[in-house]
Amino acid sequence: MNPTRRFGPLDREVVALGQGTWQMGRDRGAAAALRRGLELGMTHIDTAELYTGSEELIAPVIAGQRERVFLVSKVLPQNASRKGTVAACEQSLRRLRTERIDVYLLHWRGSHPLAETVAGFEQLEREGKIGAWGVSNFDVDDLEELATLAKPGRPVCNQVLYHLEERGIEHAVLPWCESRRVALVGYSPFGSGRFPSPRSPGGKLLGEIAAAHGVTPRQVALAFLVRRPALFAIPKAGKPEHVAENASIPALTPAELEKLDAAFPLGRQPRSLPTL
Repeated sequence: MNPTRRFGPLDREVVALGQGTWQMGRDRGAAAALRRGLELGMTHIDTAELYTGSEELIAPVIAGQRERVFLVSKVLPQNASRKGTVAACEQSLRRLRTERIDVYLLHWRGSHPLAETVAGFEQLEREGKIGAWGVSNFDVDDLEELATLAKPGRPVCNQVLYHLEERGIEHAVLPWCESRRVALVGYSPFGSGRFPSPRSPGGKLLGEIAAAHGVTPRQVALAFLVRRPALFAIPKAGKPEHVAENASIPALTPAELEKLDAAFPLGRQPRSLPTL
């Protein structure tokens, strides 16, 4: 099961589990993995101008089926002046060989004033080059400032680091997004090398719940990370068999969710937003 849900304020249903492409490269295996993901319904594909070769990798994969893909890309902060945002988006469009990016994000906050970036985003929306815009790696203070500059319904999402061992966004960022119908997209949901060891208490619990559902511990982790309507995740998989694992999650019981919540405690609120 890969549930679909409204993506923030947009009038569009999007799968909770999409496909990340950071550090995927451009080899045949990566392309095959993305294609397999689309076959399995993982139509939310996330990329960025930072991810060298990623946009070019995606272009032939989505050719002929662009309308079923929810395509997200990002502008680097050093390019995020008004003109720079527009130019960066146009370059991404050329690499992706498409006329529209569904949601375009500011990758993280940089030195350009947010007002300039928002003006660039709004120009791109008017021109039909993007469907909507959002942000990535924004803490609550940044989101509050952005809200004073943006029209209602924007940003549509905030993409942040979120995995079982790093739940800091649940203190303030997730509640802020939920209260304003902003989608919260978790990147690196397996922790970039920090997935719980099967010998650890948390890892053993994941294994027990996985066995009860006939799935893997990673599928259980994904199910926990998208357990609320505002939550989405974009796991990366470089091999088709790994994509198949990411494409379906079990329906966890309230008791199982409670056990996982206790096994991977929230901890104290971080002083700054966790990032990679």
